[in-house]
Amino acid sequence: MAFEKDNTFFSGRFKSMGFALKGAIKLLTTEHSVMVQASIGVLMVVAGFYFEISMTEWMFQTLAIGLVLGVEGLNTAVEKIADFIHPEFHEKIGFIKDIAAGAVFFAAMTAIAIGLMIYLPKVL
Repeated sequence: MAFEKDNTFFSGRFKSMGFALKGAIKLLTTEHSVMVQASIGVLMVVAGFYFEISMTEWMFQTLAIGLVLGVEGLNTAVEKIADFIHPEFHEKIGFIKDIAAGAVFFAAMTAIAIGLMIYLPKVL
């Protein structure tokens, strides 16, 4: 089956959205780290309703959840490409994968800080 680019605006966008949804489902159903982070995201949404957070707090929380899941998706893509290119251990591939994981760490720490700023005053 050959790849054929769809040059029509609307059908091309719908196909792109379909591929993106397919990728999101693959991430959520095959990657354990994404499963854990998505579950934490769901818990934070439940907490948001329970504590009746403000619209601004919802915006920051939503941004934080999306940031972590998005960066984790990119990290997964980097790891899959690196493993495909060089399946055996290689120091430079390991370095690249560590940097991608570091980006997830920064996003997760940012999300934790946002969560603490929103919920710590409500709990205390």
